[in-house]
Amino acid sequence: MKDRLPIIAFAVATALFWGCYGPTLGKARSAAWSPFKPYMFIGLAYLVWGCGAGAIMMINRGDSFEFTGKFAPAAIWGFIAGSLGAFGALTLTYAMFRAKGDGTLVMPIVFGGATIVTVLATAFLTGNWHFQPAQYAGFVLVAVGVILIQAFASHGPVKAAPHASIPAATSPAAGDVKPDH
Repeated sequence: MKDRLPIIAFAVATALFWGCYGPTLGKARSAAWSPFKPYMFIGLAYLVWGCGAGAIMMINRGDSFEFTGKFAPAAIWGFIAGSLGAFGALTLTYAMFRAKGDGTLVMPIVFGGATIVTVLATAFLTGNWHFQPAQYAGFVLVAVGVILIQAFASHGPVKAAPHASIPAATSPAAGDVKPDH
């Protein structure tokens, strides 16, 4: 179990990052922008963090920067995985736009659904379609959980902060303002 703690810690960190992804994407919404203007910056962030941090970690591990020959499948599968992530970010951006930034509707479907899709995609890629009975129960519980989370969410969409204004009656008189120096 001790050797699994780092794995669990990084998985929890991923859940924290991705759990904050929807609400921050909702915050990126603006009436002046199309939903795809923030998506451009999502792509830029992927480029900076993915390539920059990936290169640093490769150097740290002593990896080569060769992506041909026996390394070609890793490059191909990495590109496919990155494309799926980018397409997911694109469809999430559009869903959040249509939901007016309401992550309580979108994100439970995304993450609950992704849990089930991960198991099914892994079964497809490995050819192992044998599921334990408890796993079928897990599929049902995830689906029920998504519905319950959506039905009883206590918060709504992320709203932009209103512009602060000082009513005329409470504005300081010109003689009451003290200089900053």
